[in-house]
Amino acid sequence: MEQTMKSNKNTENGNVFFTVAMRGLVAFPKMIMHFDVSRDKTIAAVEKAIKSNGKLFLVAQRDATVENPVASDLYTVGVVAEIKQVLRLPDNVMKVLVEGVYKANLLRLIDEGDVLRSEVKRVPAYSRTKYDEIEAQALMRTLKKEFESYSSFSPRMPNELISTVVSLENPQKLFEAIAFNCALNYRDKQALLEETNVLGKLSMLIDFLAAEVEILRLENQINEQTRNNIDKGQKEYYLREQLRIIQEQLGEDEGEENAALFEKIMELKIDEKSRDRLIKEFERLNRLPSSSQEAFVIRNYLDTVLELPWGKYTAAKVTMEKASAILEDEHYGLKRVKERILEFLAVHTLNPDIKGQIICLAGPPGIGKTSIARSIAKAMCRKYVRVSLGGVRDEADIRGHRKTYVGAMPGRIIDAIKQAGTSDPMILFDEIDKLCSDAKGDPSSAMLEVLDSEQNSTFRDHFIEVPFDLSKAVFITTANNVGNIPAPLLDRMELIELPSYTAEEKFHIAKEHLIPKQIKEHGLKGTQLKFQDDAINDIIAYYTREAGVRTLERYIASVCRKAAKKIADGDAKRLTVKAKELESWLGVYKYTRDLISDKDQVGVVNGLAWTPVGGTVMPLEVLALDGSGSIEITGSLGDVMKESARIAVTYVRSVADKYGIDKEFFKNKDMHIHAPEGAVPKDGPSAGVTITTAIVSALTGRKVRSDVAMTGEITLHGKVLPIGGLREKTMAAFKLGIKTVIIPVDNKPDLEEVDDAVKNNIEFVFADNLTDVLDTALL
Repeated sequence: MEQTMKSNKNTENGNVFFTVAMRGLVAFPKMIMHFDVSRDKTIAAVEKAIKSNGKLFLVAQRDATVENPVASDLYTVGVVAEIKQVLRLPDNVMKVLVEGVYKANLLRLIDEGDVLRSEVKRVPAYSRTKYDEIEAQALMRTLKKEFESYSSFSPRMPNELISTVVSLENPQKLFEAIAFNCALNYRDKQALLEETNVLGKLSMLIDFLAAEVEILRLENQINEQTRNNIDKGQKEYYLREQLRIIQEQLGEDEGEENAALFEKIMELKIDEKSRDRLIKEFERLNRLPSSSQEAFVIRNYLDTVLELPWGKYTAAKVTMEKASAILEDEHYGLKRVKERILEFLAVHTLNPDIKGQIICLAGPPGIGKTSIARSIAKAMCRKYVRVSLGGVRDEADIRGHRKTYVGAMPGRIIDAIKQAGTSDPMILFDEIDKLCSDAKGDPSSAMLEVLDSEQNSTFRDHFIEVPFDLSKAVFITTANNVGNIPAPLLDRMELIELPSYTAEEKFHIAKEHLIPKQIKEHGLKGTQLKFQDDAINDIIAYYTREAGVRTLERYIASVCRKAAKKIADGDAKRLTVKAKELESWLGVYKYTRDLISDKDQVGVVNGLAWTPVGGTVMPLEVLALDGSGSIEITGSLGDVMKESARIAVTYVRSVADKYGIDKEFFKNKDMHIHAPEGAVPKDGPSAGVTITTAIVSALTGRKVRSDVAMTGEITLHGKVLPIGGLREKTMAAFKLGIKTVIIPVDNKPDLEEVDDAVKNNIEFVFADNLTDVLDTALL
């Protein structure tokens, strides 16, 4: 758009005017016409024109439906007109009476935001070239005849006008008298305005009038045929017969289409009450003209209902061998999850009609919840459809809209069924914990009916309005945070928690799945790019900190891109990614290895901690200094961990004699307890044994074994209580070469979840009280 004019200098010279974009109307010089305006820019143009020079530039829009036209939406020829009268009507409508002054070409459209202005150039309405008088006379006679024919079909045409037109001998005046008073298409009128040769104008006007006369004659013929075929008293029959004749003239016949529609309704496998409902809608459709908006709504509704897979079910059967093979082939690890899924599939094998088996796969991002659901569908030989619920805040997204609303459509559930093509697909509701609620409704409440086996056999979508049986479908949901799922909704699902992957699992997933996949996607072959095992482990250790493997896959893809470039450039034919060359592929390390006490020290103990991205070894330090008995705790520790530190100090006071500790240490010793990486928040009770061991070591001067790591909550009397996250913690110890791990005796059953590689390389000490811990850890 051009910038706003800085002055009215051009307006005063007469070549810049406030502009009205005409919709379906064309003005001519000398023509008096009136039109209504309601758009804000158009009203502003009229008001400002009245205050300035009383003139407007009227130019027609190419497409009358455009609401805010730009220069490309307007014709380049218009008329400068003078405002004669303005009448304000209710509802912000203005009726304007104008008289065309002269024809002008649009040179530049200026959009000032609230009003349009145009820079125009005045051009003659008629060219000054001489024309053949005899040809002009012939054209005028033909035009008068066509006008008389047109007038015969227009009873409202004044007789005075007809007499005037017949008597005119000047070609220009004849053109204006007819063009100004005939209801022609605005595109035809625009063509007449743009034509400058008077004989050309007459010739074009003859063609346009002849076409209009033919249309009027055909309309009259249709009306005559209709009146001859029906009785005057049968109004409904009259309308039907008129519609039939119009369709015959247009070469359209909906009879066969409607018959086919009725047959489909009768063939549907639905209850009689629902069928009667559809038949009533079909009968309404038959009574309506096909061009009406209501007929379009009903036909769209019937088409949507007929497209649904009523009574269509998957014929394939589940085999446990195939299901187990699919899960093992497509997912590494997740042993307990796979066992639970196979149990789920076994029940479906023995009792395909079972209801209420709804699984919620919960866990951190990137661990494969969605891909596991896809594998379940493949193992069950069911159609798989994914419905994303993240950010859904409108109940109509689940249940659909009433069909009477503009733009109404079925909800996501029915749309998923239609997409699957069967009534028993496996539908994955992804990110169910991300459902939102606002003034438009609570979509989680709508999900209650979908996931309730007692209700979903008659699920009613607002759009289709007839019950649809969802009881045969299998529903699986995924969530990152179970706490965000409303309790009634969570109660309908069986929770399967997916733990974060250990480094060992990530290594196998990368080697067996991610690397072959990315090599193939980047157009490479397995012989052209290879990853050494040490390189894979270093990518996991130094470039990723995540529960899943998404970031790991991105770094593998980055290596594949660089390798593809080198091979495409001809720099190499085969490449091997080695650990010592990783920085040349991926840049400097993003992370460092976990801190660890790698030599026997006083007051330094290797603790084990759980994080959302896996386990970690967390050294904990204690210094005992001469002082007044103050205790300093640092390292961004949470309240629970600080309480563990206080319990540890109290316990050490109770066993001071046993370990040769001064009983008055709490008065004459200052103690500083610190957990390194102070910027990282830490909390939880499982560091109790670690803090106690470090305090005893600092007060006795006995060193702590560097090859020992520990975890456990403590009580005031020295009892060691069980902890969580044992699988992840022990894997972290194994990766860093820890030889002995002290765990609470009550966690002994949890060793079943620990990887075999960890159990074969680590000695586990089961501590019932702190004496067991101190005897093992202190030298």
